[in-house]
Amino acid sequence: MGQQPVIVLDTHAWIWWVNQEPVGALSAGLIERLETCEEPLAVSVISCLEVALLIKKKRLSLACPLNEWFSHALQASGVTCLPLTPDIVYRSIVLPDIHLDPFDRLIIATAQIHTATLISKDANIQLYPNVTVVWPT
Repeated sequence: MGQQPVIVLDTHAWIWWVNQEPVGALSAGLIERLETCEEPLAVSVISCLEVALLIKKKRLSLACPLNEWFSHALQASGVTCLPLTPDIVYRSIVLPDIHLDPFDRLIIATAQIHTATLISKDANIQLYPNVTVVWPT
């Protein structure tokens, strides 16, 4: 994606947007922004792992098998899956210790590396420097 502006969806935002549930979890303003933005939408590959683990732990259920959901949630939705790189891993470990969840730290680092706007409801993520976090109401 290089220098092209991108919007990175946190895992919960991605799930809620693709599944359109729980109803009301995403504001009408956020849905409109995601549906009309000119920037490409993306998720970290770590979000794919998070979704898979949520399924395995039975904390999330999907209307279709996981591999079909990934196909719909990525290609059919026009969402790009950003790879994990050594630079992202490094940046995730040198972040301030505001958030201890390694998945969230990798998503934050991904947004930083791509100079992306990060869509996340997580208040802890909003405390990080050098990342623009948006959660419109």
